[in-house]
Amino acid sequence: MNKILTWIIVLIVIVAGFFVLSKKSVPTSTGPFKVGVILPLTGDAASYGEVMRNIYQLAIKEVNDAGGVNGNKIELIIEDGKCDGTGGASAAQKLVNVDKVKVILGGFCSSESLAAVPIVESAKVALFSSGSSNPGLTGKSRFFARNFPGDSAQGKVLANIAKSQGAKSIYILVEQTDYAKGIADALKSSFTNLGGTVVTEEFASDVTDLRQLVTKAKAANPDIFMMSVQTPTTGQKILKAMRDLSWKPKLFVNDVIPGDPATMSIYKDIMNGAYTAEVGSDPTNPIFKHALDAYKTTYVTDMSFQSYGQIVYDAPFIIRDAIKDVGYDGEKIADWLHKIKDWKGAAGSLTIGSDGDPLVGHRAEIIKDGKVEVLK
Repeated sequence: MNKILTWIIVLIVIVAGFFVLSKKSVPTSTGPFKVGVILPLTGDAASYGEVMRNIYQLAIKEVNDAGGVNGNKIELIIEDGKCDGTGGASAAQKLVNVDKVKVILGGFCSSESLAAVPIVESAKVALFSSGSSNPGLTGKSRFFARNFPGDSAQGKVLANIAKSQGAKSIYILVEQTDYAKGIADALKSSFTNLGGTVVTEEFASDVTDLRQLVTKAKAANPDIFMMSVQTPTTGQKILKAMRDLSWKPKLFVNDVIPGDPATMSIYKDIMNGAYTAEVGSDPTNPIFKHALDAYKTTYVTDMSFQSYGQIVYDAPFIIRDAIKDVGYDGEKIADWLHKIKDWKGAAGSLTIGSDGDPLVGHRAEIIKDGKVEVLK
């Protein structure tokens, strides 16, 4: 009888222990959970940074209106990363050391994230990007993950398009930023492996007149001319020079161009027939449709850069789920982000590998009459 009572007591202790452990994973804070955001809000990159800020704010309002995290709201603290390393590092330092956040959404630009990684790593803060695509971020840190694919995928798709078109040479005019150079390097590597030749010409972001560089590219007479730029503003400068020179080569553009309605409209003629590669969106996805409708209702305009926007919209909901599951703990959130499997959102189903990259890629597209079509 004593033995039976002893075993009953042991079982009670074990069950009680499991109950206590399970309770520890539930956030107990009564205040809002602070989530940092790093976006480019000044300079040319603000053209998409401001759109992404709108999307983050829209999504987090929906999260909070639905009860937040176990009744606690999420508070966004947004900092300008200026789309460069210095701005990204400064924003990360402020969010980590002053605001004491445990998770940051961003950076959006690759340079922002590359600079922020060592800062969050030292502070054990999770960094989750919905825009940084430089290949150097793949597997860079336990504390970094992204739901936007790396540029290696984009470069490979573009190289395959070039090969299918019978091209033997590509001339790339590339802006000196981590994002633009990442795409150019990936395209060069992939196309060279396919037997082609690639010439790259780099230029600084502060160059205002690109006519001379475009003239040089025209003289090279490549089978394909590719412009890899950080912002639509820079892209427009190149397209204007091409129009002024009456040069209409077989054109490739990186994914920041087709998302900008102004560029697609103003340079509709010169870009007709151009090729690109984007993360695809599904117009039949009810979550994506809801995001588009909610954006238009809230901001009285259509969402631009929708390829990025769908992924940005998902991020606050992902972070909400992470905090629900493991609590407001940077280290635990970072580990959780590396184990996401079949998470459903506006961008479809998301699975993230152990290297922090999503298991999705880019699709081949062609621009016709100012609109993007899937290349078949």
